[in-house]
Amino acid sequence: MFHIYCPYCEELREEEEFHPKGQAHIARPVDPEACSDEEWGDYLFFRDNPRGIHHELWVHAVGCRKFFNITRNTVSYEILETYRMGEQPRFTAGHPEGKPAEQVAAEAEAVSRQEGVKA
Repeated sequence: MFHIYCPYCEELREEEEFHPKGQAHIARPVDPEACSDEEWGDYLFFRDNPRGIHHELWVHAVGCRKFFNITRNTVSYEILETYRMGEQPRFTAGHPEGKPAEQVAAEAEAVSRQEGVKA
């Protein structure tokens, strides 16, 4: 069983209080009337299903009833973070180790400084 932290209630609650709603950060077409049938079908039906880091939309159905996002590792089922709608995730699929973007940037900067010293 998952224990999920609701970023609005600011409480760790049991999974049964929440419902997954699919992939997060899906941008609605700016002008739906101008979309082709193929573009509209892609928007409505096609979602990513990656192995590893994935951003998902969830709702706290029994609690505050608000939507929020979860970054989860689909291999280990580990929840890396929860964050409010409109916020950006700290963890991305480009960092399969599950490191926050700030930590990856700091490590890259440290490596580049070390390489500058060696040269």
